[in-house]
Amino acid sequence: MALSGSGRARITDIEARAYKIPTDSPEADGTFAWDSTTLVVVHVSGGGKTGLGYTYTDACITSLITGKLKEALTEAEADAMDPPAAWLTMQNALRNMGHSGLTATAISAIDGALWDLKAKLLELPLSLLLGRYRDKCLVYGSGGFTTYSDEQLREQLSGWAHRDGCRWVKMKIGTEPNKDPHRVRVAKDAIGDCTLFVDANGAYKRKQALALADLFAREAQVGWFEEPVSSDDLEGLQTIRERAPAIMEIAAGEYGYTLGYFRRMLNAKAVDVLQADITRCGGVTAWLQIAVLCAAHHIDLSGHCAPSFHLHAACAAPHFRHLEWFHDHVRIEHMLFEGAPRVRNGMIEPDLSRPGMGLGFKEDDAEKYAV
Repeated sequence: MALSGSGRARITDIEARAYKIPTDSPEADGTFAWDSTTLVVVHVSGGGKTGLGYTYTDACITSLITGKLKEALTEAEADAMDPPAAWLTMQNALRNMGHSGLTATAISAIDGALWDLKAKLLELPLSLLLGRYRDKCLVYGSGGFTTYSDEQLREQLSGWAHRDGCRWVKMKIGTEPNKDPHRVRVAKDAIGDCTLFVDANGAYKRKQALALADLFAREAQVGWFEEPVSSDDLEGLQTIRERAPAIMEIAAGEYGYTLGYFRRMLNAKAVDVLQADITRCGGVTAWLQIAVLCAAHHIDLSGHCAPSFHLHAACAAPHFRHLEWFHDHVRIEHMLFEGAPRVRNGMIEPDLSRPGMGLGFKEDDAEKYAV
């Protein structure tokens, strides 16, 4: 352990680099289409060790990370042993730029690297440093893009249900609403007793979403309807939550960047399960704040995407439900990170033999994707 006599480990350097990875086939949801995913990887050094963090966002944040945020942390002589203090320093530094969107993703990546670094300095897995409520996390398979043929949909979802033992799988809907009932029936036939989730990414209007909620519940026993309307329409979400079939939970929150956003969603009684994305909401420090907020409202928290980043924090969260085993991010994390978890019997678990988040970035393998 390379700490000073005072137990401090001053942050000495911050590096960031972006990588653009093509998808394995065209992908779309109810409101967007894409053919690549951008990964921004951050390394924070201090105390003789280096922590790793990352986010899925735009490459432009690399200059913010290595410029203004690095300057703020080094001028403050930020301590790698105190990630919350460093997180607050970054929040204050970006006050006039705003705390949502790209700035939040930049802070998320650095905060993850800081927690990874602290755990490495203490030679502990991050989940043990944070304190665990559980040693494994349930996951749900997630993909089923609206660009997929019926055969692609069957193959992907049935694999998660029957090969990986997932209790739930999720598909995208909303691009062509008239085709959604058919696609939902195809998906349900493929997964059998596994519970089907659907995600509209805010593509529907309120009455349209309510009509489809009834149909999906009746014909496919859909148990989760994610963003049936825009996540900014809290009144609409609350209305659909009240009127949806009893077997169906309403979920949203993936686009939240600040604690106030999640508080407003919970106070509006807009969701049965709150989603938060650790790569967007401010990293480990903020995600655990959101977890406590969910516990106070007796609402479960679900981790959105980036399962390798979420895993240790999810073990430390009360009122936690599951993590999203999202096709794009699982593929990228297995390609480019040593130690990325594998799903077994519908669950993933931290490797307690590895310190920090247990991840190592494969720089040589990633080089061909560098932006």
